[in-house]
Amino acid sequence: MPWVTGANAAMLVDVYELTMAASYFAHGMNERATFELFVRRLPEERNFLIAAGLNDALEYLRNLAFDEAAIAFLRSLGYFEDAFLAFLGKLRFTGEAWAVPEGEVVFAGEPLIRLTAPLIEAQILETFLLNCISFQTMIASKAARIALACGERPFIDFGARRTHGADAALRAARAAYIGGAAGTSNVLAGASFGIPLSGTMAHAYIMSFAEERDAFRAYARDFPGRTTLLIDTYDTFEGARRAVEVADELAAEGIRVQAVRLDSGDLGELAVGVRRILDEGGHPEIRILASGDLDEYRISELLAGGVPIDAFGVGTQLGTSADAPTLSAVYKLVEDEAGPKLKLSPGKATMPGRKQVYRITENGRYVHDVLALHDEPIARGQPLLHQVMAGGEPAQPPETLDTIRARSREAVAKLPDRLRALTPAAMPYVVEPSPGLRRLIESARARVH
Repeated sequence: MPWVTGANAAMLVDVYELTMAASYFAHGMNERATFELFVRRLPEERNFLIAAGLNDALEYLRNLAFDEAAIAFLRSLGYFEDAFLAFLGKLRFTGEAWAVPEGEVVFAGEPLIRLTAPLIEAQILETFLLNCISFQTMIASKAARIALACGERPFIDFGARRTHGADAALRAARAAYIGGAAGTSNVLAGASFGIPLSGTMAHAYIMSFAEERDAFRAYARDFPGRTTLLIDTYDTFEGARRAVEVADELAAEGIRVQAVRLDSGDLGELAVGVRRILDEGGHPEIRILASGDLDEYRISELLAGGVPIDAFGVGTQLGTSADAPTLSAVYKLVEDEAGPKLKLSPGKATMPGRKQVYRITENGRYVHDVLALHDEPIARGQPLLHQVMAGGEPAQPPETLDTIRARSREAVAKLPDRLRALTPAAMPYVVEPSPGLRRLIESARARVH
């Protein structure tokens, strides 16, 4: 079964990237060019995005190569001349990259990554970078909204079984952790990225024992110190009473039940009843974990009603970003050796020139952003794009995932309150073009016309 790996990732391109590259090669067009990747517009359900996916993008750039198997397949298509295939076999990324750090808040129109390289190198990157950065940014942004809904309560990524592919499950777990998830049920993500693992049991486990109590006893004895009992297989309230009985019984063995889990039904009503049973049974310390098609809207509704749920497991709605499952991310040429480039297509116009994003803050809160030329100074503005590759090599060591996660939490905390709401803000965050960029747009438009 084929997988995308470091060895074959160069082939994760759309055909037109290779046909364009072959044509560039045939016409001797391989001067340096700059492309920027950005999101055209925010989904209606989003007030902000959390940048993610840069680490994978840089690893891809560092290892970009077409191996012998790739060249043999491309030759079999009959599309390409041998000279171009020989060139492709030696191709490596030699350019520079500037990017917004992972975990930072970003908005529509702002470059997430800017690459300058020989034209053929830069053109071939389009599909992989869009796939990598837009997907992980989408999931991290969804996770940040769930974190806002949860407040101080933790939530766990349960999405692996519902994401759109095995690789998506792995990347979604990492992006969810950046956005605020406390952990994941995905063991490969835990092994790959050091994300804390969390999990309970399935209904099949309970049904495999003669009695519900037997399942509870066995699991608690097998995993003392990390016991969460699933209590809604048959009757939720009766399951809670049996959890109390087992907790009392095993206390003499030094075994403690940490939590019970609800996964179906009216979670609000059930949580209230279960909390009462646990408290009256002398176990106020046993927490309640809820799961079952949850998202930020449902969590916010539950907590607004004062429901006694201590933590959440979020799966399908997080792993697919179900209410906003795509981003209008694009990768566009903005400058080459002939000068700045722009596109005037209706609804898809682009802005010319290499750009920098400057963030203006007041009293520790984000106020607005300025989209400026890369070398244009902006008073009081903090630049968001930093150089991450030079000469095809990383410009700095990779950041730890916990550093990125902390940045995300801090950035969301600095947003205006209206943007931290789950509903669309009546007044969106302002990203304004700088004077220099405005002048360049005007001159580039005049030149095209």
